[in-house]
Amino acid sequence: MPSTASPRANPRHNRGPAAAADNRRALIAAAREVYAEGGLAAPFSAVAKRAGVGQGSLYRHFPDRTALAVAVFEDNVRELEEYTSGSDRTIDDLLDRVVDQAMVSTAFIELVTADLSDARVALMGERFRDLVDRLVARDRAAGRVGRHIETDDVTLATGMLATELARADPAVRPDVARRARALFSAAFAPR
Repeated sequence: MPSTASPRANPRHNRGPAAAADNRRALIAAAREVYAEGGLAAPFSAVAKRAGVGQGSLYRHFPDRTALAVAVFEDNVRELEEYTSGSDRTIDDLLDRVVDQAMVSTAFIELVTADLSDARVALMGERFRDLVDRLVARDRAAGRVGRHIETDDVTLATGMLATELARADPAVRPDVARRARALFSAAFAPR
């Protein structure tokens, strides 16, 4: 005789490929938290645990720490592209946002800068350079920066800023950012 009882719902039902995009987003968010708290010493497996997904899902999406760092920076670059797309955005706006991102991505900065020749890292660098190029042209035309300022100057400045913030003790990062911004402002000013 067939059972009339309803089957018990499985609260952790495996949605398979349908969950891939959600899992990826959860892993990136978890990685930001895990590495912000524990730095690069934090175990890779802690990311999967924090995201509430299995180790297999972590390694399917991100076979190594660099892949995960690139995904975080891809999100950061996408945000910067959107943020700076308005005609009123300036290099100063970009630097403000880079500071905000660097404050919480210090472990990823260390990881990505360790292998700048990695093709995945290089692609993010090219995208960032393109958005800086647009801002330099815009700020030059508006007279906000001197004609002596090149795209490479601004990318160098943002790299220096992010690296110094990553190295600094969290308590002094705001002061490091303020001092670096003052130096860049003086250097970029029209002459």
